[in-house]
Amino acid sequence: MGDFVVVINAAKVRLTGTKLQTKIYHRHTGYPGGVRTTTAGKILQSKQPERLIEMAVRGMLPKNRLGRRLFLKLKVYRGVEHPHAAQKPEALKI
Repeated sequence: MGDFVVVINAAKVRLTGTKLQTKIYHRHTGYPGGVRTTTAGKILQSKQPERLIEMAVRGMLPKNRLGRRLFLKLKVYRGVEHPHAAQKPEALKI
């Protein structure tokens, strides 16, 4: 619970197959009949491509208090620049 996860270059995410056109994300405005749908390709081309990573990670977390607290430890940035350089993050070797 003490570590943060910093994801950079979220705008350079590549999806395989036809997921850019066929993968649909739903959100609700809070009003009756207010379901809005958008594709993964439109999210990547929008002003907030980091939301694609955030929605994917949120979907994998548990849907309870622990999942909400864990999601706050995720920091996603569009490009290379981020304000966490002073904390000396370590690169994950895969």
